[in-house]
Amino acid sequence: MKKFSVLAAAVCIALAAAVLPPVYADAPEEENPPVTIVFSHDMHSHLEKFPKIRSVIRQEKAKNKATFVLDGGDFSMGTPYQTIFKEEAAELRMMGAVGYDATTLGNHEFDYRSAGLSQMLLSARRSGDRLPQLVAANIDWERTLEDKDLAADGKRLQSAMEELDAGEYAVIERGGVKIAVFGIFGKEADDYAPESGTYFRDPIEAAADVVDDIQSHEKVDLVVCLSHSGTNAENPEESEDELLAENVDGIDLIISGHTHTELQEPIMIGDTVIASVGQYNDNIGTLTFTWQEGEYRLDQYGLTPLDKAIKNDAAAEKKVDAFKSLVDKEYFSSFGYSWDQVLAENTVEFTGIDDFAAAQGEDPLGSLIADSYRYGVQQAEGDRYEEVDVAIVPAGVVRGTIPQGKVTAGDAFNILSLGTGKDGIAGYPLVSVYLTGAELKMAAEIDISISELMQPARLYFSGLRYTYNPNRLILSRAYDIVLDRSEGKTEELENNRLYRVVADLYSAQMLGMVNSLSYGLLSVEPKDRDGRPIENFEDYIVYDRAGRELKEWYALASYIDDFDGGRVPDAYSAPEGRKLLEDSRNPIDLLKKPNKFFWMITAAAALALSLLALFAILAVKLVRRLTRGGRRLRRKDMIFRR
Repeated sequence: MKKFSVLAAAVCIALAAAVLPPVYADAPEEENPPVTIVFSHDMHSHLEKFPKIRSVIRQEKAKNKATFVLDGGDFSMGTPYQTIFKEEAAELRMMGAVGYDATTLGNHEFDYRSAGLSQMLLSARRSGDRLPQLVAANIDWERTLEDKDLAADGKRLQSAMEELDAGEYAVIERGGVKIAVFGIFGKEADDYAPESGTYFRDPIEAAADVVDDIQSHEKVDLVVCLSHSGTNAENPEESEDELLAENVDGIDLIISGHTHTELQEPIMIGDTVIASVGQYNDNIGTLTFTWQEGEYRLDQYGLTPLDKAIKNDAAAEKKVDAFKSLVDKEYFSSFGYSWDQVLAENTVEFTGIDDFAAAQGEDPLGSLIADSYRYGVQQAEGDRYEEVDVAIVPAGVVRGTIPQGKVTAGDAFNILSLGTGKDGIAGYPLVSVYLTGAELKMAAEIDISISELMQPARLYFSGLRYTYNPNRLILSRAYDIVLDRSEGKTEELENNRLYRVVADLYSAQMLGMVNSLSYGLLSVEPKDRDGRPIENFEDYIVYDRAGRELKEWYALASYIDDFDGGRVPDAYSAPEGRKLLEDSRNPIDLLKKPNKFFWMITAAAALALSLLALFAILAVKLVRRLTRGGRRLRRKDMIFRR
């Protein structure tokens, strides 16, 4: 029966593809016509917006035949559509169906690792659907294939990309205009894909090489970079795409993905335009270049919200619905849910995802998710349950919020939609590790001090409570850190005692990297119950009594599903005191309860001041000595003259 349902869904998808009318037009006779580029990035599997995207594309193509449609990567991972990523390649096939010309890889295309990405690309190719051209200029194939641990999967990925005719760049011609499009995978994107199994060349060096190659071998009107690197307004020296534009001549346009930036006006670096449209298909971007003084220059730029004002294209909507039915059959049913199944009613106004973790402090959305981890483990382990002392949720894994009104299983998945487990099934599983009391205190300090520099590192806890003062010395801002037991009782942390901690697989891996990334300054080393450092976190995945991985989204869904009266508790309508702000500049408050970092920083500052004082004393003595020496010379000179 299941085989029949899958076949029927596949037929529906094929029929939907067949009824999608073409969106391309014949080339005009006009010389140097205007060029329109419709663009997106960081779509994260939000296929529900593709019917609106198709409407915008058709509208732009009706106005200008020289219209190109481009995407800057991270087209997958973010909604339940990603659960059929490997088998159905829904995202790539929908992009082709609505008229995308080219896309590149983002870090989340590697969430199923290079083997999963390879399978997706082959599934897309063998579907027979029209697909966008895939471009990726800085994969270091030589280094990847020379690594014995990566070679097998690397070869599969290389072969899959060859079957898809993917290359470093592509030349696309339409309406009498030729553009060259190449793809770049940024440094931070590489850091955010620890399981990619792929090496990448330096983005700037690779971009310079490919632009030189294009200029040497192609005659094109525009050179466009699809960059999954991003911009950084707060730290321009870390703004990868601005650095790319500054260091590589010959790029006319950079579609800047990865950082989810929404630029209402483009960034101009010399003659290079940097464009960003935001995330999750909230908007679609449009640029127009016109022929001015012998070259193409930017004439118009704008973002169009994909809201109710944009009508859905019926054919695209039918194709999306077919994929949605397949997700229900192939994924949600195995968890006992359906996509639109209502879990609870919600009257609480939770923080929107655009504002979540923007400011330091407690947030009820983070608290609820952390509570769900502890609940999920208890339900999964049953009579084998060992108390979870603390659950940790980094802001970076939260991709959505709890809506008001009906909360569905699909909403729960969207909130925690990233990754895959050892089982290869969509969704990060929860893992169980142990940290010492001293390391839990360090985790609180990472949240308060380090997350000001790295917003995704903001941490939300269940089972931990502390006070913080942002005016204190960095790494010494969190204090009164205690375990939060039931019925409001607290318990002092013992520095050398091991405590059971639960987090998702990705977060546990990143937590384990804190020590190396901070060169040993911040020591947080997850351990097993016997205190041995963990080498492979997949060995510590939490399983239910049926032997299935406990997915973090499922823990959240089952927690919401079990709320009394089918309603989200009002307790989550406001902070509960898990993080208490003491915004004081009183010297007593600034100096009380110092930790080791306070003394380290104080000692370093004292040493620096002592050295400065010593240098000042030596400088004064040297000046005096030189002055006295100068006076003696002048006296001798006067005597000599006499």
